[in-house]
Amino acid sequence: MKNKLNLILACGCMAAWSAQGMAQSYTWYASTEGNTWQASTVKLSKKAGEAVVAVDGDTKPIVEFKDWGATFNELDWDALGVLTRDEQDDILKKVFAPDGDLRITRGRISMNANDYALSWYSCDEVPGDLELRHFNIDRDKRTIIPFIRAAQKYNPGLTFWTSPWCPPSWMKITGDYPVLSSKFNKMDPALDYLLYGNIGGKVDPDEMKLTGERKGKFPRQLATTDYMIQDPRYLQAYANYFCKFIDAYKEQGVDIDMVIYQNEAYSYTPYPGCAWTAEGTIRFNRDYLGPTLKEKHPDVKLYLGTFNTNRVDHVQKIASDKGLQQFVSGMAFQWEGRESLPVLRKEHPEWSYMCSESECGWGSFDWKAGEHTFELMNHYLGNGCNEYTFWNFILKDNGESPWGWKQNALIRVDSKTRKFTFTPEYFAVKHYSHFIAEGTQIVAYKAQGEDRMPVLVGKTAEGKYVVVAGNFKDEAAQLVVDINGKTLSAELAAHSYNTFVAK
Repeated sequence: MKNKLNLILACGCMAAWSAQGMAQSYTWYASTEGNTWQASTVKLSKKAGEAVVAVDGDTKPIVEFKDWGATFNELDWDALGVLTRDEQDDILKKVFAPDGDLRITRGRISMNANDYALSWYSCDEVPGDLELRHFNIDRDKRTIIPFIRAAQKYNPGLTFWTSPWCPPSWMKITGDYPVLSSKFNKMDPALDYLLYGNIGGKVDPDEMKLTGERKGKFPRQLATTDYMIQDPRYLQAYANYFCKFIDAYKEQGVDIDMVIYQNEAYSYTPYPGCAWTAEGTIRFNRDYLGPTLKEKHPDVKLYLGTFNTNRVDHVQKIASDKGLQQFVSGMAFQWEGRESLPVLRKEHPEWSYMCSESECGWGSFDWKAGEHTFELMNHYLGNGCNEYTFWNFILKDNGESPWGWKQNALIRVDSKTRKFTFTPEYFAVKHYSHFIAEGTQIVAYKAQGEDRMPVLVGKTAEGKYVVVAGNFKDEAAQLVVDINGKTLSAELAAHSYNTFVAK
């Protein structure tokens, strides 16, 4: 039996409510593989059938949405560079312009190299430089800054946040950028024992496998060692490093308004990464990064994350520290962290929440990957995230990084033919981001469930309802949505993305 949800409209303006109630027809945009963004009209009718979602004006919104984001990576810039200037402009307009396809309004920047950099680097690789005399963003000036400026041409109002994948290598106990040794790096395998050294654990070679699906608890075993040196001099230098990064980007016309201390502290990787314990996480954010930001950049927010673990008790331990809470404005989740999100949001309703990285898949670039991304957006927005950030929006060929990590992207470039294609994920994203913009209240949500039909309802700042629904079964399925006593009914094609927008 389908779940009937009573939804959520904050009635700030009765006139807007009345005008919306008079809307009798919706434009229906539907996409199936090979036949995307087909428009038609569907009219509201008298109630017919059991509604999977019902909307009225009595309950509060789940969340008011703010931003769709994209990440500025070196390999994206490299892929974009394969194309002609006209093609580059066309893509950037479609992705970032306020009247484009995706309407991205926020950018994520990696502080130092990430797994989709061309190679490892940091802003200060001079060992022992605790005064940061050699700090610079010269590498970013050649790649990331031009990339951002190219996007700003189409959306000057872009906003930005940053997180590191790895501190400067000399700030880590290993003196190297990975967490674990691999054929893709030069780290000494003798150092791998440090990850679980305090309890004598052995590294599981499948823990961070780069293909297939991870199931169950992730990570199966938590690190017992902070890879960031816990000497107060190093922790303070690293907090200062964040501030110097913010200052350097500001000089380039890029204002960073939020930071996160670490990307995926629970991925024990052969590419740039850093393992942290709960105690180390609290110590650095509470005693160093939080106070330093408050002193030097009081306008820059501190979020906790990015949490890519479903070990809820571990995340709760960090979030519950009273001394840390005074500096925190929000939390960021990705990958297995999706399971922790609902619990933490319920326990800390005073904070904002975001999806900090849409899952990147395994380089398949297929329709199934698009369906997964569609469901992820449904989950994160339906569970109260007001931001959603995509990872690589454009990659070459099979999407492989220098560390052997294949990923999907919204746009795929063939480096041999120098042609590009919009992937299924591009259209999955467009079905949401083209209509759900800043100020849209997310007012209804039904998880995908066994019926393979995720549904989300928003009410835009202009007072229009938007219904986004997928049908990921092998046969057509009926969608019934009760909108203020009237019925929106449509047969959704098998494996389809759908958006209905009030006229």
